[in-house]
Amino acid sequence: MQEHLKNLTAFLAELRKSLRFAVFSLIGLTAVIFFLSSGLIGAFQEHLHEKLYFFSVAEPFLAHVKAAFFGAVYCLMPLFMHILWKALGNPFGVTGRRLFWFTTATCLLFYLGSLFCVFVTLPYGASFLLSYQSAHLKPFIAVGSFVNFVTIFVLAFGLIFELPVFMVFSVQTGALSVQFYKKNRRFAILAIAIIAAVLTPTPDVFNMALMGVPLYLLYEAGILVVRLLRIDERRPAIKIP
Repeated sequence: MQEHLKNLTAFLAELRKSLRFAVFSLIGLTAVIFFLSSGLIGAFQEHLHEKLYFFSVAEPFLAHVKAAFFGAVYCLMPLFMHILWKALGNPFGVTGRRLFWFTTATCLLFYLGSLFCVFVTLPYGASFLLSYQSAHLKPFIAVGSFVNFVTIFVLAFGLIFELPVFMVFSVQTGALSVQFYKKNRRFAILAIAIIAAVLTPTPDVFNMALMGVPLYLLYEAGILVVRLLRIDERRPAIKIP
């Protein structure tokens, strides 16, 4: 217990060192992207073939601020991942080449998940939800709700696609084992089904499968990577060629 508390203290101390730089970077880039946010919203609007409206005086401005903030988070994800793994470096030995590989893998999977959401899940989900319109029920989509809808799902997909990296990390630190992941596949499937039901924009089985199947494949990929790298749970190092 004392060792875990010591690791947590070291992690938070290192994280605090970089927090100010990350916050100022986020604010600065948000301000820059704000002037490009009209094009960003327009690109998603054209991609999903939707007309947008606003129903309050401040709504367009706030929607552009949200879009700019999302764009900044998306662009700065490599920085955030580097800060995270650097903070984990002291207590868990994630340094040098391991720091580079963890940061690179999390960034690649984040962007892969977000792009999968943009080009696969969102178009189908939006089309399915809007299929319920009728002669007496016409869609008037508020720009604020549209930005919230898009950004939440894109970020969520990006983050959950990082599952294999954190599986590798948990085994490398000894927090969990390969056998744990192998023996609890059925619980993993249940958890993935729940996550897919909550995060996907539509409740139909096909759209849930668009998220659930890749997520389960990533779960299996995490197990495979741990075995291929031959991570010894009793050692604090990862054998990366």
